[in-house]
Amino acid sequence: MTTEIANLVHENKNLIYSIAHNFRQYHNKEDLFQVGVIGIIQAYKNFDDKHGVKFTTYAYPYILGEMKKYIREDKGIKVSRDLLKLNFKIEKANILLSQKLMREPTIKELAAYLEVPELLIEQAINLNNAIQSFEEPINNNDNKEMTLHDVISGVEQLDLDSLIALKDEIKQLDKLDQKIVVMRYFNDFTQTEVADMLGINQVQVSRKEQKILQKLRSRLND
Repeated sequence: MTTEIANLVHENKNLIYSIAHNFRQYHNKEDLFQVGVIGIIQAYKNFDDKHGVKFTTYAYPYILGEMKKYIREDKGIKVSRDLLKLNFKIEKANILLSQKLMREPTIKELAAYLEVPELLIEQAINLNNAIQSFEEPINNNDNKEMTLHDVISGVEQLDLDSLIALKDEIKQLDKLDQKIVVMRYFNDFTQTEVADMLGINQVQVSRKEQKILQKLRSRLND
């Protein structure tokens, strides 16, 4: 590794670690960091100032892509859609048990009520809290594809704080919007599948996705 690239990796190590942190339940963070280095080197080789974006903005999808590829090839990991379906059952059970117990039910109580192992309850809850993949395209009003990475790219000064801010803004979305983000971007559900599970139609899902991205872009540029 040349001194120039070594310095580049050092300057962007926080960015690489922040992305690796999202996949910590799947693989060792240090291994993911090394994979992220491959991504940032690829970005460095292809980057040109004419792209009109900061290097960190340009490098982000390279790093993310390498980590996803590594995880898929190394362990063949794919989050089960059954966990997402289970999460909706958990939410309903949580409401019913909260009313009955006059408090939040424990994982053990949820597992007993739904007659599923506690481990699955924990995994489903963790999945619901995970907003990790931002590369699924949707169509905006101009019929142009937009991704959550495009939202990031719209921020003039992207740095680690901006990435953290994006995740924080997603957490501020209402529950339905958060579900759509998880289902569409995290585990590759189609808009039709999301619509069926949420009891709405595909057009509504598409419109909501567009509004979510516009909202995030607006907040990050404020």
